[in-house]
Amino acid sequence: MPAAILTEKLTKRFGPLTAVDSLDISIEEGEVFALLGPNGAGKTTFISMLCTLIAPTSGSAQVAGHDIIREGLEVRRKIGIVFQEPSVDDLLSGRENLQLHSLLYGVPRKEIAPRMERLLTLVGLSDRAESLVRTYSGGMRRRLEIARGLIHEPKILFLDEPTLGLDPASRQAVWGYIRNLKDRSGTTVILSTHYMEEADDLSDRVAIIDHGRIREMGSPDDLKRKVGGDIVVLKGAVSPEAFARLDFVKEIVREDAALRLTVIDAPKRLKAILDLCPALDEVEVRRVTLEDVFLKFTGRQMRDEEGADTIFERIATAEKSR
Repeated sequence: MPAAILTEKLTKRFGPLTAVDSLDISIEEGEVFALLGPNGAGKTTFISMLCTLIAPTSGSAQVAGHDIIREGLEVRRKIGIVFQEPSVDDLLSGRENLQLHSLLYGVPRKEIAPRMERLLTLVGLSDRAESLVRTYSGGMRRRLEIARGLIHEPKILFLDEPTLGLDPASRQAVWGYIRNLKDRSGTTVILSTHYMEEADDLSDRVAIIDHGRIREMGSPDDLKRKVGGDIVVLKGAVSPEAFARLDFVKEIVREDAALRLTVIDAPKRLKAILDLCPALDEVEVRRVTLEDVFLKFTGRQMRDEEGADTIFERIATAEKSR
């Protein structure tokens, strides 16, 4: 089966800034593939190249079997996009937005109405289809954008930070629609996010991206296994040297006023650990998360990086530097 997306040394520079640095990625058809990284990591730039919004500086990519440079029109016909920034027309109703997008993408007229009804039901907007989008909540707008991105039945759907700025209830609702999409249609989904739980819950594979490079890639479970144990966080008067000789402690990291241990089978080892730190103030024991994976492979916790994040801000920054 051919790859839905295949990149070779795909690179994008904005003046002195290398936003995407020589990425080699192969994404299978029907896969939910997450790009996990902080703001400024290069996720939006990478997606913008695959969607033919900007040209790469070097390297190549194929999307749905078409070259993003030589066959840009064919690529655009095969993809759907939910942008990071809101892009639905709030002067139109939800139904009118879907109808306009259908016409722009050449959906056969006899199929427009049934597709709209099916998608409005999928995203839970049937009862608000005739309302102007300006009356929608943020979560409703995002759900409408997902429906709009699917109206022409794309082979590949790009979701760039699809739940950014949504309240927890709306975020959970959008997750439900993405799961439903995966189960019912077999559409390939490329999801960029800086929410750990979003990548963990929705994706078949995750690529951890930071400073434009892939730091690690695999299924969420495989990535968590690479950390090599459970996490024990100790707060209080504790010394790293006390644990260095324990063969079941695989990693020791100082984090501000706490000590973070990676421990094999932590519940069974907890008593031995506590015996070494009688003046302990607080202890936390938990299973590995993607946050721990990110910390292991990048050397720092996930952050909301200052500076340009959207592709338009990156272009403006590059222009000013010339």
